[in-house]
Amino acid sequence: MRARGFTLIELVITLAIVGLLATAAMPLAEMVARREKEADLRLALRQIREGLDAYRVAAQTGHIKLELGASGYPPDLKSLYAGVEDAGSEKKVNLYFLRRIPRDPFFPDGSVPAEETWGLRSYQSPPQDPQPGDDVFDVYSLAPGKGLNGAAYHDW
Repeated sequence: MRARGFTLIELVITLAIVGLLATAAMPLAEMVARREKEADLRLALRQIREGLDAYRVAAQTGHIKLELGASGYPPDLKSLYAGVEDAGSEKKVNLYFLRRIPRDPFFPDGSVPAEETWGLRSYQSPPQDPQPGDDVFDVYSLAPGKGLNGAAYHDW
């Protein structure tokens, strides 16, 4: 009478095949995770930039008080979610442009507040060398490296 079951060699070969398949799937899983982070980065940049533009439109239409010579962009990112007083309203009403500032998904330290995870560019700053200033005209990622599209995260 012969015992039924698998031999040791059959089990070792099966484990080797499974290990080979897992090794081949790892780079694909890493690429999928990176692609998801890049999609989150694109979405976060779009949300913040739309909030900055909405703030500027509100300033140009008289809903936000501007000093003479001001660009119309917010002084900081906090103004987008903390709210600013509506100068065009008779009641004390605040205008809000974002519910919260999205975090840069590539920023390594999770304990840093979300508005500090972005690089800031003022209206007076040249596009080739973005620098913070009196206002926030644009934001960019502080992450080093390039995306899957070949462009540096800093330039997105």
